[in-house]
Amino acid sequence: MKYIETLHEGERLSGIYLCKYRQSAMTKNGKSYENVILQDKTGVIDAKIWDPNSQGIEDFDMLDYIDVVGDVTSFQGALQVSIKRVRKAREGEYIEEDYLPVSERNIDEMYEELLTYVHKIENPYLKQLTDSYFVENKAFIKAFKGHSAAKSVHHGFVGGLLEHTLNVTKLCYYYVKQYPFLNKDLLLCAALFHDVGKMKEISRFPENDYTDSGQLLGHIGMGTMMIRDKIRDSVPEFPAKEANELEHCILAHHGELEYGSPKKPSLIEALALSFADNTDAKIQTFMEALDSKDETGWLGYNKMIESNIRRSTK
Repeated sequence: MKYIETLHEGERLSGIYLCKYRQSAMTKNGKSYENVILQDKTGVIDAKIWDPNSQGIEDFDMLDYIDVVGDVTSFQGALQVSIKRVRKAREGEYIEEDYLPVSERNIDEMYEELLTYVHKIENPYLKQLTDSYFVENKAFIKAFKGHSAAKSVHHGFVGGLLEHTLNVTKLCYYYVKQYPFLNKDLLLCAALFHDVGKMKEISRFPENDYTDSGQLLGHIGMGTMMIRDKIRDSVPEFPAKEANELEHCILAHHGELEYGSPKKPSLIEALALSFADNTDAKIQTFMEALDSKDETGWLGYNKMIESNIRRSTK
């Protein structure tokens, strides 16, 4: 198997890939064909099955691992695969980690580092809440480690939610040291939970797509509801004022109404959290944009950065 990022026009592709997408279509002449997107951990590539009824084209579904033979061509400046033969791969023929984008950082080491900030929380109610998820809930911990922080914008890979949460929490802890006026326990707890709703907004890999409830409610509202339900069921003595402050930080962490926050920051901790979240999201987006291209000049307009971007002089 050759990784997608190493493919070149004119090559014969042969190997197992994840079928990220499949849909029937029709040419202008009325001939049916199949649109397919192949994926491995290095990226995706568009593919076509021009004759779906030909011998050698076996049944498979979206999100199946498939054994593909095809020719790498170019269409409108982008590489494309013309699939000649395909079959559904059998268990044991592939290792899932080869087909999913994964954080470059060690996931277990990141989680151990995250726990050091969990253990810095001293407020008994906030500590009980954070421990109930990040220390005691094995199912949550496993899912949290493997989840992405986005479908495509930033940290859209296995371990992405953990990496982003760790970065935001570390920035918030720096703010606490720089500005001692900040409520350390409230800010750290809010940082740890600020994107937890993404575990319901976005499905797990290999799908990594928006769920129906995610489309309707969004991760900010869903995360706030998760925290409220947990407090009601497991920490009923939690002071209402402090619960409201924590929920507000989560609701306001995008900073601006036009960026999806139901509320603008009314607490200084909510403001600090929004800065930390925006900093990590923007820098990661910029880094991913630079990594995706080899050019040293201007790379074009980036929607999230809202600017035409280029690399710095080395």
